[in-house]
Amino acid sequence: MHALIERQTTASSIAILPVTAASLSGVLQQLETSQKTWINANDFRAEVGSVCLLPKPDGSLHAVLIGVANTADIYALAALPRRLPAGIYHLDNAGEVALDPQRAALGWALGVYHFGRYKKPARAAAELAVDAATLAAVQPLLDGIYHTRDLINTPTEDLGPVELAAAVQTLAQTHGADYRDWIGDALLDANFPAIHAVGRASHRAPRLAELRWGNNAAPHLVLIGKGVCFDTGGLDIKPADGMRWMKKDMGGAAHAIALAGLVMAAKLPVRLTLLIPAVENSIAGNAYRPGEVIRTRSGVTVEIDNTDAEGRVILGDALSYAVEQSPDLILDFATLTGAARIALGPELPVLFSNRDDIADGLLASSREVSDPLWRLPLWQPYRSMLDSSIADMANAGASRHAGAITAALYLQRFVPETQAWSHLDVYSWNDADRPGRPKGGEAQGLRAYFDFLQKRYSSE
Repeated sequence: MHALIERQTTASSIAILPVTAASLSGVLQQLETSQKTWINANDFRAEVGSVCLLPKPDGSLHAVLIGVANTADIYALAALPRRLPAGIYHLDNAGEVALDPQRAALGWALGVYHFGRYKKPARAAAELAVDAATLAAVQPLLDGIYHTRDLINTPTEDLGPVELAAAVQTLAQTHGADYRDWIGDALLDANFPAIHAVGRASHRAPRLAELRWGNNAAPHLVLIGKGVCFDTGGLDIKPADGMRWMKKDMGGAAHAIALAGLVMAAKLPVRLTLLIPAVENSIAGNAYRPGEVIRTRSGVTVEIDNTDAEGRVILGDALSYAVEQSPDLILDFATLTGAARIALGPELPVLFSNRDDIADGLLASSREVSDPLWRLPLWQPYRSMLDSSIADMANAGASRHAGAITAALYLQRFVPETQAWSHLDVYSWNDADRPGRPKGGEAQGLRAYFDFLQKRYSSE
């Protein structure tokens, strides 16, 4: 699936030699005259991403030269699996330029990814031979990233609230965890009115899926993911171009589900709770309306200024439920605001936290594993932008300023200061094709968060 194979010997595989513009002359000195001539004839200068296939005298492939710049670049080999002739290759790090084996393998496998539920890939991918340690380190991350991408890429007809909750249930079965859910009017009986309000207009009932795993004596970690399986905007309907890719509005849920899988597969010493409020924000006669006031699980009343600010509404109930359990840490993930994309673009997920040590740890892991995050402040004076004259607060306001911050401040209203919490506003999408990052669903911050959790809980 990932085009990585475990192999103790590379005798029968084809070497991939990473080179830079500076190291190319040294590589040329070690080659035969005919190979030098071939490289010069192909005008190979070791520019980043450039490839030169070195033939043997009989015309078969002898080796592959790949131009690189940063030896720690995860995507250094990402273009090769679909570009090279079918076969088995290995990374040759014996030269002047040596790539990190695990990062190179990760990038190779990310370059293999293809969402094949409805369309087969044009050709089979080349395979990379790696040692057992590399495969063991990389495989769980690839499983998580592939799963995240697959969930986000699946259209809502095949991944509505029912199927998203089923993904949580399947995860629970895989790891021996407990699962339960509240569906439709059962949400009202269990005091999840905000989740019900947002999702009640869909032909598929809203629900809250819960997974529980681990030792009750261990630190309690709660992961929450926004599961809006499709977002029309509700009665404040989106224009066509704004609605086109709204199958991805459950990207936060995909991240939380994948991270929960990584935590359980690694058997981190935590008591894990995963919460996925799963809804469609649809339009029907019973859709929730602008101007309504919703009494949330916590008792906070919310005036609906805009039905298209629905993600924060469902997350409020999930956060309140998590807070009631006094966990060690709450982490939520959501494709929450376009404002975050305007501020930082599509590649930088926006991090908010009410604890500097949590934010600093996440950012340190982000840098260490090259999985970017960027922190913005929970600027308290902006709370006034969510003021309401008839309720405790509104879900949006008239000002278009600081939209990512005001959305995070809305969520913070459901988290007491005594509770450690972090929120990630994540795009979950690649707008264009790049090696290892195909257009479509994307896992952003997943590796950074897992590295942080490994460090935080393995040390306890």
